[in-house]
Amino acid sequence: MSTYEARLAALREQLKADRLDGFVVPLTDEHMSEYVGSYAQRLAWLTGFQGSAGSAVVLPEEAAIFTDGRYTLQVRDQVDGKHWSYQSVPETSVADWLKDHAPDGGRIGYDPWLHTKEWVKKARAALADKGVELVAVGRNPIDQIWEGQPEPSKARLVVHSEELAGKSSAAKRQEMADWLKNQKADSAVLSALDSIAWTFNVRGQDVDHTPVALSFALVHDDGTADLFVASEKLGDDVRQHLGNGVRIHERGDFEPHLKSMKGKTVVADPERAVAAIFEALEEAGARILQKRDPAVLPKAVKNEAEIAGHRAAQARDGAAMVRFLHWLSVEAPKPVLSDAAGGAEGRGVDELTAAARLLDFRKAGGDLRDISFDTISGAGPNGAIVHYRVTEETNRPLEMNTLYLIDSGGQYPDGTTDITRTVAIGEPTAEMRDRFTRVLKGNIALDMARFPQGTRGTQLDALARQFLWAAGLDYAHGTGHGVGAYLAVHEGPQRISPAGSSQPGGDEPLRAGMILSNEPGYYKTGEYGIRIENLVLVTEIDIPGAERPMLGFETLTFAPIDRTLIDTALLTDVERGWIDDYHGQVLRIVGPLVEGETLAWLEKVCRPL
Repeated sequence: MSTYEARLAALREQLKADRLDGFVVPLTDEHMSEYVGSYAQRLAWLTGFQGSAGSAVVLPEEAAIFTDGRYTLQVRDQVDGKHWSYQSVPETSVADWLKDHAPDGGRIGYDPWLHTKEWVKKARAALADKGVELVAVGRNPIDQIWEGQPEPSKARLVVHSEELAGKSSAAKRQEMADWLKNQKADSAVLSALDSIAWTFNVRGQDVDHTPVALSFALVHDDGTADLFVASEKLGDDVRQHLGNGVRIHERGDFEPHLKSMKGKTVVADPERAVAAIFEALEEAGARILQKRDPAVLPKAVKNEAEIAGHRAAQARDGAAMVRFLHWLSVEAPKPVLSDAAGGAEGRGVDELTAAARLLDFRKAGGDLRDISFDTISGAGPNGAIVHYRVTEETNRPLEMNTLYLIDSGGQYPDGTTDITRTVAIGEPTAEMRDRFTRVLKGNIALDMARFPQGTRGTQLDALARQFLWAAGLDYAHGTGHGVGAYLAVHEGPQRISPAGSSQPGGDEPLRAGMILSNEPGYYKTGEYGIRIENLVLVTEIDIPGAERPMLGFETLTFAPIDRTLIDTALLTDVERGWIDDYHGQVLRIVGPLVEGETLAWLEKVCRPL
C-alpha cells in the first residue's frame, strides 16, 4: 500500500469485512489532542493531508475530506481530488455530508476513542431520518490495514520543577479536590495530555513539539490521584516526585478502572473526554457531571513563576530570531550561482535552508528542547498557504522582489514561544506594502486595546481586521490562540476569533495571566502571504477614573518588524509611536544578547521611523 489510492481501496475492503458502509476518520487521538503521536496519524496515512485539523469520510463509492479556511490551499496540494472531494468547515460538517451521501439504512462506523460524546449525539441525530446507523467499532479499521503503524512512544517522563511550575502538584490537586467537594463529586477525569502534564508537574516526549506523555488520570476529592501511564516510562525520580498521593497504573487499565466506578459521581469534560470514557462510566453506573476539566482554567491563567519564565524564554528566542533575520538579510539577496555549463550550482537560500538555519540559531541560544510546531517557511506563493509545511517537493528559493513568511517557535523549560515575521526579499511592491501596513495596524490596534473584565476574544477580533476590511480584505483564520507554559503552543480555553468560528474558545472571558497570540494576516493566493505575530499577556490596567476593572495586553515577543514593508503614510502618530517604542524595547531586551555585526544590524533596523 505504497500509494494513497491503494490505502483507500484497502480501507474499503476492510469496511466490507466489518459490514460497514462507511467510516469517519478524524485527526486526533484518545485525548482529543490537536497534535498527535505518529501512531495516531491515521488521516495523514490515509489521505496525505499534513495539516493539524481535519477529518475524512470514506463510503463505498466516494470519499470526502473536511478542512477549515486555514487549509483551503494545502488540502488541494496534498490530497488527490480524483479520489476525494474537498469540503469546507463550517459551511458543512461530517454529519451534514453523511446525511446527503450515506446510503439509506447504511452502517457508518466511528472509533469512540476518537470522537466526543456530543459529536456522536449530533451525528446520530442527523442520520436518524435516513435510517443510517452510527456504529462504534471495537478496533479502528485503519489500524487493521496500516502495515508498519508506529508504536506509541516509550519515552520517559521528566519532572517539571516547582521553581518553573510555580506551584506543587500536591497543591494543584488539593485545589481540584476542594472544587470537587463544592460540586459534590468524588473524582474528575483528566484525559487532555497537557492537563495531566500541568497537574502532576511532569513533561514528556510522546508527541512531536508538545512536551506531554500519553496518559490518563483521575483526581479525587481527597487530593489523591490515579495516574494511568506505561510503567516503563517512569523512572525512580518521577515516582519519588509523584509521591504516595498518586497511585500508578498501566495506561491500558484506564477503561476497566472507569467501569468499576459504580455509585461514584465523576466529572468528565464533554469537550476533552472522548465518547468511550462516557460510555465506560455509564456502563459502571456512575453519575456523570459534564463540566470542564478542572485543570483547564488554572493552566491558562499563568502564575508569576510561569510569567517570569515566559519572559526569559521570549528574550532568548528573540535573540535567535534577530540572528536569523540578520543572516537572512545578508544571504537571501545573494544571486544564485551557475556552473560553467549554465546549470544552477546553488539555489541560494530556500525554504528548507532558512528553516534549518533558524533552528540552528535557536539551538545555539541555549536549552531548546524542541520546536513548538513544524516551522512554516513560505516563500512567495507558498506564504499564502496559511499552515504551509515545506517538503522537498514544495521547497522554493527565496527570490528577489518577493515576500517570505516564517512562523515558528521553540519549547524551552521556562516557556513556549510562537512568532511570525514577514520579510521583503528585495524591493516590495506598493500593494505588498499597503497590505503589510494594514496587517501591522491591526496588530497594533489589538495590542493597545483596553477592555473591561469579562470581555471575550470574539469582542476584540474585529480590532485586528478593521483596516483590512476597510479595503475589502480579510483573512480566514482566528486572530489569536492561547499558549501554554512549556506545554501546548495552542492552548485553550481562550482565543481571539470571530463569533461563530469553527475554532472554540472565542467566548471565554479573558483573564489577567492568560497568554495569547496576536497574529492578523493577509494572503493573496498564488502570490504572497503576510502575517505579523507576537505573543501577549493579559494584564490588569489602571485607568484613572475607570468605573470598572480594566484589562489590556503586555507584549512578550521581541524581534524587529520589517520597516521596508511599512507604508508610513498609512500610519497615525500613535501607531508610529507604538512602532518606535516597540523597536526600542527590542533593542533594550534583545540587544544585550547579540553582538558584533548582528547588533549593528539590529540597531539599524530598530531606529525610529
